[in-house]
Amino acid sequence: MFTELNSILNTSPDSFTRGEFIVVSDRQSDASFLIHHFLSFYLRSRCKVCFLGLVQSFCHYSAVSQRLGVSLTQAKEKGQLVFFEGLKESLSLLIPQENNTESEAVNFLRDPAVGLRSLYEFVRSSVISSGSVEEGAEEWGPPVLLVDDLSVLLSLGVNFGAVLDFSHYCRAAVCSQLQGNMVMLVRCNGEEEEDDGDEETEALLKGLTHQCSLNLHVQGLPTGYCKDIHGKVCD
Repeated sequence: MFTELNSILNTSPDSFTRGEFIVVSDRQSDASFLIHHFLSFYLRSRCKVCFLGLVQSFCHYSAVSQRLGVSLTQAKEKGQLVFFEGLKESLSLLIPQENNTESEAVNFLRDPAVGLRSLYEFVRSSVISSGSVEEGAEEWGPPVLLVDDLSVLLSLGVNFGAVLDFSHYCRAAVCSQLQGNMVMLVRCNGEEEEDDGDEETEALLKGLTHQCSLNLHVQGLPTGYCKDIHGKVCD
């Protein structure tokens, strides 16, 4: 975990604000380190975490978390972590095999027009379960939804409005209803002032910025590459 970031945000695994929606964005840089930070942070906080890993495998996140002193495998076995491996689920839908069962959560890959209702239902069922504790099971804190990264849904054919609706309903369920937290990553391409940039991604980021309580933006240095400092984080 990044103790300096926790100090700036005035938060710790023992004391953090509930009901927050944090948007992490990047431009000409890589903000994925913040997703790894928040994943380890909320697991250490004993929160029930639902992670939508849309760009990397579980092994990738597990290897990084191991270096941060957190075992995702143990978290899954204990029921603290629900990990949706987007690459694996998509493969089971696009290349069906006898032993694989298709996940309805990715049915938008067959028809992007159906929207993300099934994916939302997956998230909702995962976080709602944090409120019910089976006999002998460990009791977890408030639910947390992590998404890495939301903008990839646009490249899969889902329209901007459906993605924004998805974030809105997730925020209503996780942050408002259950007083949990959300962290979503959005990647932006090119310079902000470019007219021929990814308009949908820019519009998505602006829409999420209006919804969120905190926006952490990572971008390269305006002076260019530096060996010791690779970029800056601003809110």
